[in-house]
Amino acid sequence: MAYKHLFFDLDHTLWDFEMNTKETLQDLYELNALKEKGVADFEIFFSKYSYHNHKLWDKYTKGLIKQDELRWKRMWLALLEFKIADEMLAKNIAVQYLEILPTKKNLFPYTFEILDYLKGKGYIMHLITNGFENVQYNKLRNSNLTNYFVEVITSEASNSIKPNKEIFEYALQKSGAAIEESIMIGDNLDADIQGGINAGLDTIFVNHLNIEPHIHATYVVHHLKELENIL
Repeated sequence: MAYKHLFFDLDHTLWDFEMNTKETLQDLYELNALKEKGVADFEIFFSKYSYHNHKLWDKYTKGLIKQDELRWKRMWLALLEFKIADEMLAKNIAVQYLEILPTKKNLFPYTFEILDYLKGKGYIMHLITNGFENVQYNKLRNSNLTNYFVEVITSEASNSIKPNKEIFEYALQKSGAAIEESIMIGDNLDADIQGGINAGLDTIFVNHLNIEPHIHATYVVHHLKELENIL
């Protein structure tokens, strides 16, 4: 066995962030009566939120904004698209979002099967995630994923963020894993794959969206089941 320690990303790799986010925002749309407040179309609201969330996450990963600003401004900017300049509403929705999102349980197809397969083969599995500490632990618990992973390394706990090599070095140290016996598995070319490369790790790009990669991973799969061909 070439590898001993497998480091997974969580969101968009195992946990279906897009589907879970959409379900959460649908709940918040109804809970806060946003239609009556002027947000006539949920699909447009979701599209606007996704746009601003992506832009703010990019700023967050580059260290340009703090966590709290990311959390409420994505709601604020989405509401502004509908001429709703209500900061208190945006902040309340931001709190509700982080309460409801981790209760969602949608995973990518074959998640449990591949984790059972890898665990059965004796791999030691960990997570490296840029997500927020409490939110990520709640996602794992509610999705019944907790028992698969020995160490869960977050950007908060490590005081670093993917793709910075420091978060990977922290993960290796905490797990007691050597670089040559470890591999990083994730969906994000810039954070997971380039980050793994920065730290000297082999990498597996989980290309769920079938995009043309601009960074060369050690391996590429398009479905989690294909990991069985590598590991």
